[in-house]
Amino acid sequence: MGALDSLSEYISDYFHVSRKRRKRKVKQTVNIKVKMDCDGCERRVKKAVSSMKGVETVELNRKIHKVTVSGYVEPKKVLKRVERTGKKAEMWPYVPYNVVAYPYAVGAYDKKAPAGYVRKSEHSQPLPGAPDDVLMSLFSDENPNACTVM
Repeated sequence: MGALDSLSEYISDYFHVSRKRRKRKVKQTVNIKVKMDCDGCERRVKKAVSSMKGVETVELNRKIHKVTVSGYVEPKKVLKRVERTGKKAEMWPYVPYNVVAYPYAVGAYDKKAPAGYVRKSEHSQPLPGAPDDVLMSLFSDENPNACTVM
């Protein structure tokens, strides 16, 4: 700490100076599912989101209906801004297929999901120490010592 810092702390102890401290926004990436059919839809959504304060990059993928926004933004505000364009939008509900233990569980498999993705669901995650997990690892191709028959 420098001399000016210690002096300002000393003075602030005697004189109450009210300063509003701003919350620091965290840099994050927000994924949103938006149905975009044409170049006009894509342009409208990109223009609306890129004009927000704190946005660094906007990536659109019309094929899987995904908008990725990164920067110092809040997810709810980005979602509201996209909905203001007249498009139906929701937070990205999908996770990669290989992350989920049970991709065909009820609620996880979704026909509308893009290729390689399934819907995020609690039922698709295995319980720790579940007997299914033990049996699945018993005949694993990755472990050559798992089964003596092979």
